[in-house]
Amino acid sequence: MATLSKRTKQISSVVDTQKTYSLEEAMGQVVGLPKVKFNETVELHFNLSIDSKNSEQSVRGTVVLPHGSGKTIRIAVFCKGEVTQKAQDLGADFIGAEDLIEKVAKGFLGFDCVIATPDMMRELSKLGKVLGPRGLMPSPKAGTVTMDIERAIKEVKAGKIEFKSDKQCGIHVGIGKKSFSSDQLVQNARNVIDAVNHSKPASVKGNLIKSLFVSTTMGPGLRVAV
Repeated sequence: MATLSKRTKQISSVVDTQKTYSLEEAMGQVVGLPKVKFNETVELHFNLSIDSKNSEQSVRGTVVLPHGSGKTIRIAVFCKGEVTQKAQDLGADFIGAEDLIEKVAKGFLGFDCVIATPDMMRELSKLGKVLGPRGLMPSPKAGTVTMDIERAIKEVKAGKIEFKSDKQCGIHVGIGKKSFSSDQLVQNARNVIDAVNHSKPASVKGNLIKSLFVSTTMGPGLRVAV
């Protein structure tokens, strides 16, 4: 029989993984879980009532976390001309055109978000197999393909994140850090839940969210009432 670690025993003594918690209760439990050696990410895990094989039922959108994600977001901007200076002034971490595309093609992925001007998309499409699987490919729907670089960068720095359903009909998104207060996590979570619900495809009948769990990087999943 496997021996439970001290931390696992501590968690099992305060958390009931069979219980359905209110959002406020769940975040209170998350904040109170035994600490590990790093600041864990708090995540929401959605199971949706969609057909993943039906492209019309894909769920995708963006949302601003009122308290941010707690993560320093490194932004790469693919642009040319006058926009380059504007991106530099706004604090983008990596800026370039064909030179940056070549660098990424050779393996550089030291960024968390990609913004591009429309005139760069033909060249940037060469990186589809690199950026796509990592959820980094910019898109007009997410507001990351735009000439309004200033707005796009400011939104990302203000806590804007993107969510997208996967092949298992799920959405998995970080909403903050364990060091956040439970109230901050609740407010961030509510914004995400509302945004997911508002992204419900017209062809989906009934409730979009079938089930919802909250967890930390190293912690158990707690079922949340939806």
